[in-house]
Amino acid sequence: MPDTLDPIPPRETGPMPTGADLKAEAEALSELLRLRTLPFGMKLFEDAAEMEAIQGLRKPNEGRGFTTCQLVTQVRTAGFTLGIVRDNLRPNASCGANIGLEPVPEKLSSGENMTGVWFENREAAAAHQAQMPRVAAGRYSGLAASPLRSGRLDPPDICLFYATPGQMILFINGLQYRSYRRYDFQVTGESACADSWGRALATRETSLSIPCYAERRYGGVADDELLMACPPDEFVRGVDGLRALAKNGLRYPYPPYGAFADPSAGMSKSYGSR
Repeated sequence: MPDTLDPIPPRETGPMPTGADLKAEAEALSELLRLRTLPFGMKLFEDAAEMEAIQGLRKPNEGRGFTTCQLVTQVRTAGFTLGIVRDNLRPNASCGANIGLEPVPEKLSSGENMTGVWFENREAAAAHQAQMPRVAAGRYSGLAASPLRSGRLDPPDICLFYATPGQMILFINGLQYRSYRRYDFQVTGESACADSWGRALATRETSLSIPCYAERRYGGVADDELLMACPPDEFVRGVDGLRALAKNGLRYPYPPYGAFADPSAGMSKSYGSR
């Protein structure tokens, strides 16, 4: 056995799908995985006026605190198309910094805000902030999110969906079906949106996250939900692989075979004489 893993090669990028393409693929994903909520897209805007010209765009009420996990939940459950600028977001939180709408607030970067809450000491709290994946501040002034079924972000920067672990591993199998690569994901801990939309927007890499306490308390994420964020071409690749797996009899939901049964009969259905 080698002491270290082989490096992951750069991912193969495919053609950029249109909003209409993604609308069809989102419908297929929801059917193949029996998703509970809507797949959606996110797009960053350098000019907020361009964002505000999107058909049917809603914005948070002025003067009320708002988080990006609340934005996401309204989009994926109510089907809203929502746009935000820095002034819509709660001050001294990670939300704006994670998506590049502002620099990291001093109370966060110094560790002051989270010391004695999520971390015992300021050094740990500051290290947490320093290691979070984020979109660089200074370029963007707005972010919009919308269900993929609407086609209003044409195309979005990234596509996202919530799913259970059982649904999520099958999507990853779909990503690997035609051209294999190993996927390495990361865990920030609290402020886990940095692992999903923060990382995917910053790197355009497929990113899986375990939603954090804040996402569950304020965004209403369920106990059994994980979050996938990926560039549009990878989203299409994953759904295409899922279709192929379904034709091979590997479908969701999984038909349970039983922990006390001889697995050979069940495995022969998938592998035949192999």
